[in-house]
Amino acid sequence: MYTDPIADFLTRIRNGAKAGHAVIEVPSNNMKVEIARLLQDQGYIASYKVDQDGPQGTLKVALKYEKSSKRPVIRGIDRASRPGLRNYKSATTLPRVKNGLGVALVSTSQGMMTDKEARSKNIGGEVICYVY
Repeated sequence: MYTDPIADFLTRIRNGAKAGHAVIEVPSNNMKVEIARLLQDQGYIASYKVDQDGPQGTLKVALKYEKSSKRPVIRGIDRASRPGLRNYKSATTLPRVKNGLGVALVSTSQGMMTDKEARSKNIGGEVICYVY
């Protein structure tokens, strides 16, 4: 049993991309679905789908690769906040990932959003992960 399902989800994405898998499957929950939605909106994954085949369901994520070199679009995905050390930031202190080339996913009072959206709405929150 694992104690941090978000870290497990991010690790499965990282390992699946390095191994060249087309699709990864993880047990579903609302936070993982929101992370997948933001990753698709930002162009880091091709698509995602939730299958309600059991009490929890399964989240299927189709990974995205560059056409010419077959390298994964996600170069790195790192967990920022973890259960033992939560990472909260105000709107003015939200981090810029790779000098603006990457995104930080932030859980705010108005839902999950990217660091750029949170800065424009002047909302802080828990920094979940960095993607570049």
